[in-house]
Amino acid sequence: MGKSGKIALVAAGLLMGASLLAMRPHAASKDSAEPVQTHAKLAALSTESRRDVDYALLDARLKQLMTKPAMVGLAVGVVENGRITFLRGYGETLAGSGDPVTPDTVFRWASTSKGVAATMVAKLAEQGKIDLHAPVANYAPDLKLPAGNEYRASVGDLLSHRLGLYRNAYDNKLEEGQDPSMLRSSLAQLSAVCAPGTCWDYQNVAYDASSEMVSRITGLPYEQAVERYLFNPIGMTSGSVSMTGLQSNSSWAKPHSAGRRPEPIVDTYYKVPGAAGINSNIKDMALWMEAQMGEMPDVLDPKLLDTIHAPYVVTPGERGRLRKFLERVGTAWYGYGWRSYDYAGHRIIGHRGGIKGYRSFILFDPVKKSGVVALWNSDTWQPGGLEFEVMDMLYHLPFRDWLELNKNATQSIAAAEPEQTDSGDGGVGH
Repeated sequence: MGKSGKIALVAAGLLMGASLLAMRPHAASKDSAEPVQTHAKLAALSTESRRDVDYALLDARLKQLMTKPAMVGLAVGVVENGRITFLRGYGETLAGSGDPVTPDTVFRWASTSKGVAATMVAKLAEQGKIDLHAPVANYAPDLKLPAGNEYRASVGDLLSHRLGLYRNAYDNKLEEGQDPSMLRSSLAQLSAVCAPGTCWDYQNVAYDASSEMVSRITGLPYEQAVERYLFNPIGMTSGSVSMTGLQSNSSWAKPHSAGRRPEPIVDTYYKVPGAAGINSNIKDMALWMEAQMGEMPDVLDPKLLDTIHAPYVVTPGERGRLRKFLERVGTAWYGYGWRSYDYAGHRIIGHRGGIKGYRSFILFDPVKKSGVVALWNSDTWQPGGLEFEVMDMLYHLPFRDWLELNKNATQSIAAAEPEQTDSGDGGVGH
């Protein structure tokens, strides 16, 4: 064979080798902007994984819940054994419209968004771009704390609400329309209630320093960073972080008062997206829960999940807000953007959220890889208790009417809870 023939054979061999390599499945990049194909199975409804929850009873309870005066629309998702086993919508997107809530209807997450911000910051830490133990001033220059405490408070203190500020500092000014970046800088004018890392008080304005650091480090607007690093790889096609992102959907839930009156939608808490800016449908929220359970290690490494879910600070006031569940609820903790509880001897993880006209919750057992998510569009905590009815089914515990569907208004603790909360904290159990 001549020299030119040998060269041709070598070239053909290299080309064939390249083709075979191209045909091989590749491990998903942790920074991939595209959904991972293997997640399509996780997004599909699986009846085979139904083992513990009585879905006929659950559906009947939810239909009864929707007869309560304050309810307008509701979407619920259940995951058992790492697979989505229940997705259903109830009621209407707008009271009296006849437009049904479906599993594709998009709602606001409110403060349940904090888990997204913490996960995003933890991903950047995993990449060596953030040190969770370093001063928050290193990454979020807009945040100024009393007595220069931004140099003492760590990134982890920010994500676990241990900055030494009073509860919901400057939320009132945010709701007056003041600029959140300016408000973060003016927090230095306050008096510290404790040294950073030594006490717990819930924040929104300060917490949104998380979105500032994400934008600075990635060079992307927060919404684009979250979509690139989290939503797209997970497969959350409806996930967004803006009012436009909410309203651009063919089906989206309009906000209502506890009296079922439509409310104007405002962008106040979209301006602090790390604290309360996420939107999605219930299917994507269930997918998010699967990822947090460890079902998508190509996107969220188990060590990352251990870091954000860890119990960093006891929050005894949370047990007070969950007083009707004390038969089951033990110690309550806060991690990085996530709460955790001892529930009848099991460790469960979750968060709740509330913004004017919207409420949400997520709660799951990371060992059983089972849990529940819910979104609704009225200013009521009546559905609070649904998460524990599902947990009781998962653990085969005796039935309790945690939804208080069989009590009148004067007997119901849920009915006595604050109806409207614009703080992004949700007022109860967040």
